[in-house]
This record gives sequence, C-alpha cells and structure tokens, in this order.
Amino acid sequence: MKQALVIGYGNPCRGDDGIGWHLISRLAEERRLPAGVEAMSVLQLTPELAERLSRVDLVLFVDARWDRIPGRIGQSRLEPSEASAASFSHQVDPAALLGMARLLYGRAPEAWLITVAGESFEHAEVLSRSVSASVPGLLKRVEHLLAGLQPAAPMGRPPLYA
Repeated sequence: MKQALVIGYGNPCRGDDGIGWHLISRLAEERRLPAGVEAMSVLQLTPELAERLSRVDLVLFVDARWDRIPGRIGQSRLEPSEASAASFSHQVDPAALLGMARLLYGRAPEAWLITVAGESFEHAEVLSRSVSASVPGLLKRVEHLLAGLQPAAPMGRPPLYA
C-alpha cells in the first residue's frame, strides 16, 4: 500500500498563518484520511522531518502565503532542491527538506505545496472570514491529490470520494 503524509505548518496563534493546523484538525475530526495517510501539524519545517519524508510515496505541504486576494488557493508541484539541502538549519522550506531526504536517505517522495492566501497574520487563534471560506475547497484539493494513492475502484462501484 502506498503511504502519504500531509503536513500543515505555520503558527496557529497568528491568524491565517494557522491554516495548515486548521486543515489537519478538520481532516482528523471528519475522518477524511484514507488508509496509509498520516497527517501532522508543525510550527516550522525542520531537518528532522527528512527521514520521515523518505518513507512515504507522497507528501502534501499546506501553508499560508501573502497574496493580494485573500482565500485564494494555490498548488504547485515541488522538486527536491539539492543546493539548499546542503545548508542545514533549524528552519527549511519544502524543496530543501525534500533535498535533504534524497541526500541523506536516498529518496524523496512526490510532493505538492498547497497554499492559501492569508488576510490577517495578527495575534489570533481564528482564521479570517476569507480564509475560513476557502477551507472546503482546500479539503477537496487535498482529497483529490490523496485519491491518486488509492487503487482504482472496480467497474460499477462508486469512486472513493464523491
């Protein structure tokens, strides 16, 4: 069975920067994770995560970003960054973390960065209205990417996610 990891990162005490944490919480509460998929929330990406990444087939990173249109969801495929993997520090970006996994453990998974444009990064433990409104679309985006891990449903049977 293929394995996947969803990592929500950012500061849950800084308003919309906590979208990754919020997503992971929703996935757990609503039991939306298929077999073989783990989810975790972290304040920042650190080199210690490289070993864990090397053991999965797919990783989804979920984070907030600055944008002129709050609530806009972005998605981009990531490739390991070998150049930045060599400069170990306590905080790394997703591409550098993938590079570390490849450099240290011989493999890096398929990886995607899913972002939501934040409206407020002030001290708060709640999401802004525009980012809250994007959560259903964010959940669907994550489910769509995770659906690729599941074997095709036999003919005449409903799909895994309707």
